Amino acid sequence: MPRASYRGGAVAGPPSRAQDDGSLQNDTSHMSFEELLELQSQLGTKAYKQLVTGSSTKKQSCRPPVQKACVADKHRPLEMSAKVRVPFLRQVVPISKKVARDPRFDDLSGEYNPEVFDKTYQFLDDIRAREKELVKKQLKKRRSGEEHEKLQHLLQRMEQQEMAQKERKRQQELRLALKQERRAQAQQGHRPYFLKKSEQRQLVLAEKFKELKRSKKLESFLSRKRRRNAGKDRRHLPLSKE
Repeated sequence: MPRASYRGGAVAGPPSRAQDDGSLQNDTSHMSFEELLELQSQLGTKAYKQLVTGSSTKKQSCRPPVQKACVADKHRPLEMSAKVRVPFLRQVVPISKKVARDPRFDDLSGEYNPEVFDKTYQFLDDIRAREKELVKKQLKKRRSGEEHEKLQHLLQRMEQQEMAQKERKRQQELRLALKQERRAQAQQGHRPYFLKKSEQRQLVLAEKFKELKRSKKLESFLSRKRRRNAGKDRRHLPLSKE
């Protein structure tokens, strides 16, 4: 079969890369179907499509190029919408809030152990005793007046704190004795017996009764207890009609 030639005197064969793509596309528009098939067989399918369509086979995205978003400064003032009314008071610049830490209720301070606490801060007992003596001396100098009443209240509070501390230590000693007794029973092979809270309170009252009896303050304690109970009973009595 004779080789087909381009119309217009063009020599048949693969087009040169130096030729203009627009002129080649115009030439192919006037070629017959047989000439186009032969041209495709000579150039190859990929080059033929580029020649006919006049575009690259690379996939071109139809999406517009994405611009890199500029990272906004986190400390800049907050931009409020014009559709919402701006409040009178608003936080323009974020301020880090200082959180107060109470060591009594914070886990970072460890678990509270009253025995270890008393041993660690045992030196405070001497300081309290010196402060109590100082208050007593100042109270003797001021016999009357507002300063005398303040010192009297302060001395009473210090004495109450001292009594509460002694009571707490007595209860700790009692609990320690019970713990040692249970430990001794376990070592002997007996099953340890754990006291109920009501039984523990009875032991504490019995120990307190013995302490008051030794210090000869039992009668005064019982008399105050009777007066307190009588006052409570008097509230529940019906009012007398005149």
